[in-house]
Amino acid sequence: MRDNKVEEVEKRLEEDKTNISTLNQLNDLKIKYLGKKGLISSLNQLIKDIPNEEKKEFGQSVNQVRENFNQFYEQKKRYFEDEQLNKQLERETIDITLPATKVRRGSKHPVNRMIEKIEDLFVSMGYDVMTGPELETDEFCFERLNLPKGHPARDMQDSFYITEEYLLRTQTSAVQARTLLANKNDPKPIREIVPGKTYRKEDDATHSHQFCQCEGLVIDKKENHVSLADLKGTLEVFVKEVIGDNLDLRFRPSYFPFTEPSYEVDVSCFKCGGKGCPLCKDTGWIEILGAGIVHPNVLRMNGYDPEKWGGFAFGPGLERLTMFRYGIPDMRYLYTNDIRFLEEFDRGDESDAIK
Repeated sequence: MRDNKVEEVEKRLEEDKTNISTLNQLNDLKIKYLGKKGLISSLNQLIKDIPNEEKKEFGQSVNQVRENFNQFYEQKKRYFEDEQLNKQLERETIDITLPATKVRRGSKHPVNRMIEKIEDLFVSMGYDVMTGPELETDEFCFERLNLPKGHPARDMQDSFYITEEYLLRTQTSAVQARTLLANKNDPKPIREIVPGKTYRKEDDATHSHQFCQCEGLVIDKKENHVSLADLKGTLEVFVKEVIGDNLDLRFRPSYFPFTEPSYEVDVSCFKCGGKGCPLCKDTGWIEILGAGIVHPNVLRMNGYDPEKWGGFAFGPGLERLTMFRYGIPDMRYLYTNDIRFLEEFDRGDESDAIK
């Protein structure tokens, strides 16, 4: 009777095998025979009623049926999966003789081109490239640059304050103070540039609320005679190398709290050739940077003795330099993210200018 039960399950299984034509049917068959209440699983419940001397033989018979089913299941499963994969590959066949889809290739942003060119130039002159936080404290953005709280020169920069203490830096000069202070215990010569983003509440054809500067700083001992003439010579090389030697330069006295003496550098307007136009506000000139000799107060409050140390600093606006180099009439074009504009710079030779 018990052997007949095993044979009955085997016979029924052989009949059901012939009706399997899909993977879903195969999985249903597995549940029917090996599920919790499956036909093969139910045979195990008979063991408790079998005499001890027959249990081993009966258990082997049930295991043989289960093993046979598992072999059949795995074989059929591989067959159906392979069949399914082949059909999918057949549907997704790619005709490699067809022309490929043209992928639009990106290009380097002109401001990034300008930053890299400036970095290459100054590294070749022995400068280090430094960075600093864009979210700056009032202390480093103003106070350590000789602009204490209440100083009228703070009104020159309409700032984005986050809290009473923190603001988005208005100038990369903040890194100047950090570098000096880092050497407070062991003052040493400094030659660095600091390209990076700055933020002010401005927005017209030649200004933006967010723009890039490149702070330059040179500090050395007084006996090495770092002078205004050295600064002027450095800026002449810088402007002619970055923008071109076909523009006129003009140096005029100015005021910055962190330099004394101070002056601004203008270049002749590329659009009108110095005759006067809306871009240059009919002056024929456009300012590109401020510069000067580092103020003694800045040296003193950041750990350098102004009787022993001196130097100069400068800070060009990188968007304006980019406008000059590539002939871009409006700074806001640099931030429109218009791929048609950016594609104008993908010409292989980065020195090509937009006409």
